Amino acid sequence: MRSTRLSFTTRRERGARRRISPVPTVVALASALALTVTACESGDPSADAQASASAAAEGDGKIQIPDDIKDRLKEHGIDLDSWRDGAWKNWDKDDWLREAEDFINPIIEDLWDPDRMREAQEPDQSVDEGGLSGDQGVTDPTPEPVEAEAVPATYHANAPEAGKLLFDSPEGTMVCSATVVKDPANPGKSNLVWTAGHCVHAGKEGGWYRNIAFVPSYNDAGMSTEELQGATKEEVAPYGVWWGDWVQTSDQWIEQGSSTGGDGAAYDFAVLHVTPEDGSGGKSLEETVGSALPVDFAAPAVPEMESLTATGYPAGAPYDGQTLYQCEDKPGRLSISASDPTMYRIGCTMTGGSSGGGWVAAGSDGKPALVSNTSIGPVTSGWLAGPRLGDEAKGVFEAVSGKFAGQ
Repeated sequence: MRSTRLSFTTRRERGARRRISPVPTVVALASALALTVTACESGDPSADAQASASAAAEGDGKIQIPDDIKDRLKEHGIDLDSWRDGAWKNWDKDDWLREAEDFINPIIEDLWDPDRMREAQEPDQSVDEGGLSGDQGVTDPTPEPVEAEAVPATYHANAPEAGKLLFDSPEGTMVCSATVVKDPANPGKSNLVWTAGHCVHAGKEGGWYRNIAFVPSYNDAGMSTEELQGATKEEVAPYGVWWGDWVQTSDQWIEQGSSTGGDGAAYDFAVLHVTPEDGSGGKSLEETVGSALPVDFAAPAVPEMESLTATGYPAGAPYDGQTLYQCEDKPGRLSISASDPTMYRIGCTMTGGSSGGGWVAAGSDGKPALVSNTSIGPVTSGWLAGPRLGDEAKGVFEAVSGKFAGQ
């Protein structure tokens, strides 16, 4: 079996293990522009869009784009009319923006309608466990599978920080999981979301994904797939759709991360700053959902940790991606490479789509805190592994927090 990153491919074959060499810097992606769109077919990544660019509305109702945003788009050779007519669906390697400063993630209003949210696919990223046998780092015995348990509805009452992360990739419309986290620079008013690096960037194989948006408490009432067929956007996304306007991940992930195997997994994390698609009455994401988790970059080592709880929306069989699940287990250690940090590993049957979901444990102060996120798991499911958050993760987090300090 192979360690698989549970997050972003439609249904493609699982491949070989990933590898990474550490580079001690971080990269960022920024966006600032908003678009209004009506898709021809909801949930179809090939649907044409009719959009009008927006950033500020004039008195006549027309939306204007600030000159600095126009200039940035021109620098990247992006024509707004072409983008709104579907140019964002061009994934040609030569045109796929890869570098941090190149990324643009415009808000496209109503792009993420209920059908498109529901039809987003899980990313399959797998690796043979046999490929781990030669690793020289500390690896504990493979844990026994822990059956994932459905989170009782409403999700907002039982796991208010959890949500779905939606995005478009060359393979189509994709889904991960993510968590609302506290922002020390904006106490009680955080707009920060934690997820996996592979949920925002393809790593060494490509560039930034597009149309990245977070939906807190997706399907809050826990409706079945059949019931969701006729659900309104307000029922599917009761706390709104929040678009990433700034994202950072580790340079290790950018340089070495892969869609298969274990490369980059020890640095597979990302932080998003988000903004609401339809406005929030001046409220932050944390105020809107009523909760956020602190992030602990000095969590206890595995021998001192009693249990970890992983949360996510698994979409690979036997799950369908529409309902929230959790696994709780005492963690062990997994080493992908002797030169990389040792990862946490727990028994868990969650599958693709749960990637990026938060791992919560008693932090260094004894209180619940986010200490990791789902990154990889085996082809057949049964366990999950996530990075131990250290200096690199702290640097990514503080950079995003500092950029929006006091805002």
